[in-house]
Amino acid sequence: MKVFIMSDMEGISGIMRWSQVNGGEPLYEEGRRLYTEEINAAVRGAKAAGATEIVVMDCHGAGGDWSFNSLIPELLDADCEFVVQREWTEYRDFLKEGCDACLLIGMHAMAGAAGGVLSHTVSSQRWQNLWFNDRLVGEVGINASFCGSFGCPVALVTGDTQVCEESAELLGAGLTTVAVKCGLGRQSARNIAPARVRVLIEAAAHKALKNVKGVKPFNPGEPAEIKVEFMTTEAAVPFARKHGVESINPRLVVSRAKTWLEAWDQLYF
Repeated sequence: MKVFIMSDMEGISGIMRWSQVNGGEPLYEEGRRLYTEEINAAVRGAKAAGATEIVVMDCHGAGGDWSFNSLIPELLDADCEFVVQREWTEYRDFLKEGCDACLLIGMHAMAGAAGGVLSHTVSSQRWQNLWFNDRLVGEVGINASFCGSFGCPVALVTGDTQVCEESAELLGAGLTTVAVKCGLGRQSARNIAPARVRVLIEAAAHKALKNVKGVKPFNPGEPAEIKVEFMTTEAAVPFARKHGVESINPRLVVSRAKTWLEAWDQLYF
């Protein structure tokens, strides 16, 4: 069994402040350690479920050379390999080879979500709302659509209570979730202790992969339409100039194509 782990920092237990997730900030190194250990828990669970190949891809944009490079290599479980990429969704080889399931670790809720810890969609400064075929989605929707484009289902989502609810609504009852904290505000939460969270994630990864036939690859629909509402007109300009992307109004653009991946690529790259 081949397992892909896609991860983000904001949905990790003990992480509630931007300084824990931005490269070079005082609390970033603490955040990296917490982040890496939750990934290790998912790796252990996947291995116990029979995974023979596990690839981890950090999807957190921490800024500068820390972007998609926030894991601490020397602390990573020896039973996984990990990817450092330049752009989110750039690396696809493992999915193209054929992957049995994806585990989404450390996810956060979409922009504007009530009670979502460090909630945002793609960029906390530039993106406001994102729709796939008129359905409002967040980053779980992006990751699930990306994996689904290659026939790979998402079996597990971990993060705060809000993103777990968001993910179950989007991906269905077969999805396994682990809520590691409950948001009290955008930068505050009641957390489960990291040591306990790692036990829960390990068990959930094992359970999810043993029942992977209960989840299906996610497809937001074909033909595909991706709309993005930006916070400012300046943020929209670079996207509106891309081939295949249409400007609806000064802050809203749309990308249309036969498949989601085609629409995403012409918008994002």
